[in-house]
Amino acid sequence: MKTNISMLIFFVCTATFAQKMKIIDGNFDYLNGQKEINVEFVYDNMQLLKKNLSNEQYVTEHAAELEEKSPSKGETWKKNWAAAPELIWQPKFLELMNRYFYKDHGMSFKEGLSDAKYTLIVETVWLYPGWDAGVMKQPAKVTTNLKFVETANRDNVLAEVTSQNAPGDQWGSSFSNEDRLGEGYAKTGKSFAKLILKKAF
Repeated sequence: MKTNISMLIFFVCTATFAQKMKIIDGNFDYLNGQKEINVEFVYDNMQLLKKNLSNEQYVTEHAAELEEKSPSKGETWKKNWAAAPELIWQPKFLELMNRYFYKDHGMSFKEGLSDAKYTLIVETVWLYPGWDAGVMKQPAKVTTNLKFVETANRDNVLAEVTSQNAPGDQWGSSFSNEDRLGEGYAKTGKSFAKLILKKAF
């Protein structure tokens, strides 16, 4: 009986909200024949948790909580959090985009391609890091706004897509907020790639 209850709690706590991806405007026809797409990641206005904290507020509060548990733990986490976009989140997104486009279509998505005709802007809107307590856990969620623009004329928005609550979870346990969110960015990349392929290729 206890086992059944534990399993029920496990499935309830690990249930993910369905990701919602919606085309707000535009199409993807112009991507046919392109070999390289520039990618930029923007975090300027992102909010976190149900309280919609700014990144600064979240970092201050979470680091203080960790410091109470163990001196220096909060400072260590702050460094990991600051490095996460470049070391985990962005590579995860790009890995999945390229997995779907490079082999079959010869198209690569990379940062720093200033000469590419088109740029994909990945703006992070909202993050929920989730949590993992062993048997019980809650996946991370990542909400982004995805825009294709002309690199030479950023005001010319060719397509805009919203992605809400992309789930971030891993098999087994993951006690790192940064890693769970990384899986949310991977899910975003996978879903976005499939959407483009369905509409334009």
